[in-house]
Amino acid sequence: MSVTLIVAALGYFVDVYDLILFGIVRVQSLKSLGYQGSQLLDYGVMLLDIQMAGMLLGGILWGVLGDKKGRVRILFASIMLYSIANFANGFIQSIEGYALCRFIAGVGLAGELGVGVTLVLEILPKDLRGYGTMIVATVGVSGSVIANLTTKFFDWRASFIIGGVLGMVLLVLQFSVLESGIFSQIASKNVSRGNFFSFFTNFKRFSRYIKSVLIGAPIWFSLSILITFSPEFAKALKINGTINAGDAIMYYYLGATFGDFISGFLSQYIKSRKKVVFYFITGLTIMIFVYLIQYDISSSTFYIICALTGLPAGYWAVFITISAEQFGTNLRATAASTIPNFVRGLVIPFTLLFQFFAGFTGVRISGAIVAGVCLVFAFFSLNGLEETYHKDLNYLEE
Repeated sequence: MSVTLIVAALGYFVDVYDLILFGIVRVQSLKSLGYQGSQLLDYGVMLLDIQMAGMLLGGILWGVLGDKKGRVRILFASIMLYSIANFANGFIQSIEGYALCRFIAGVGLAGELGVGVTLVLEILPKDLRGYGTMIVATVGVSGSVIANLTTKFFDWRASFIIGGVLGMVLLVLQFSVLESGIFSQIASKNVSRGNFFSFFTNFKRFSRYIKSVLIGAPIWFSLSILITFSPEFAKALKINGTINAGDAIMYYYLGATFGDFISGFLSQYIKSRKKVVFYFITGLTIMIFVYLIQYDISSSTFYIICALTGLPAGYWAVFITISAEQFGTNLRATAASTIPNFVRGLVIPFTLLFQFFAGFTGVRISGAIVAGVCLVFAFFSLNGLEETYHKDLNYLEE
């Protein structure tokens, strides 16, 4: 059990390292390829969207295979794929090569978290499940801090290569991980497993699925729009000093690291996942408002606001736990892999809406519009989901 928890946590650590690394080196890497000016934003959005498209497809692929073939085998395959893509990313010479590596990395990254969390949830007693995912998320999000520190000492190419090497080292530990007992019990039974389309053939199941996606949307809005494009927001907000996207991401994730620990602990302490998510979405709503009303402040104050925005965004662990606990064993890995990746995939409409409104209103108002839509849907969806704290996970979806 301890080895499984360690591998899942370290796997998510490398996952976050790679996922955040692009946001940190976006400007540096594109400039080294010969791009400048508005191309830095336009190509940055394009590459981010391509990576997220890969994660959408990968979430479905790995989730279905995780329910059909087993959690451990798919965990190994996903880590191997994104490790290879990361390593190759360090040697690209064109925007086309960059896009291909980001797409393949996205596909690989999509499998680690959902399958890893499913495995942890199924091996732990129900009164400890929240602590398990708390550890996975807390260790995992710290990967963003290491990613930023790595770029302080190495260029963007070496940073990608390091991420690939870290993933390959993790594969050695993978051989000590045992398959979930709950999954093993149904593996030999004649029961439908990993049928992604079954989420759409039953209204109640479909409703649970969509609501699970939407409660995680504010996390990735705040990261992908407010923080990733913090240099552009800093200009609009007249921040005194230069804002570096990598530092903004690092401070955001420092806050999120504490947030994931606190949210996971609170969900166990008050014995409710839903209440904790409600508190954290409310806190994130407040911090998004605070972020967008700033004007003529110092860069250090701006970074503090980024950290404080990350704190209430740190309910990712509880969000993944709720999503996985909503569904039976024969669909659990599919749900746990696809739901967070559909949340990440929402970056595509977020960025499209953000760019559309920014052309008329500027980045500040555009950010507020997209945030408002995202938060309204999140609160509505949370209200319609069941509490899963004491739920027995040893059951099947019919």
